[in-house]
Amino acid sequence: MKIILMRHGKPVLAQTGRITPAEMERWIEHYNLSEVEADSAPIAGLQWLDSTTCIVASTAPRALSSVQALGHTASVVDAVFCEAQLPFALWRFPCLSPFVWAAFFRLLWFLGYSRGSESVQATKARAKTAARKLIALAEQGPVLLVGHGIMNRLIAKELIALGWVAPAKHQGKYWSAGVYRF
Repeated sequence: MKIILMRHGKPVLAQTGRITPAEMERWIEHYNLSEVEADSAPIAGLQWLDSTTCIVASTAPRALSSVQALGHTASVVDAVFCEAQLPFALWRFPCLSPFVWAAFFRLLWFLGYSRGSESVQATKARAKTAARKLIALAEQGPVLLVGHGIMNRLIAKELIALGWVAPAKHQGKYWSAGVYRF
């Protein structure tokens, strides 16, 4: 059995200037609605794509548009595969890049801060459910999940705990993929 965990392509973001932590709520909403550029799909390294029997995606527009950029449609679309939500704060200062705030709040999230988002524990439980769904689908043939960075890592951890063999390493920030075998 084989499961391929792929991270979506680079999202198109409208706002990249400095914002306050309170403005992160709106930035996160926009990020969650972002798509990827149609011509951003990688050319090399996708030889296994056509051999999959099932393409799975989260409900996030960036995951769905990534599947389209690959020239396919998802067989299964499920919110269980969505990215781990990013918390935010209501502070009115200082103004920093949303990417700095995202890294800062992701670190706080791992430490237990979850204002406006799902907790780490709830996300890990969702990753366990997601891994089981992928395993069930993989019984019919190779499965490709077009998902997200943190959630894919949590799903991978669950697959490994269930005896799946991990790939040597993931490549790239976007369009990275790992093939897990049982």
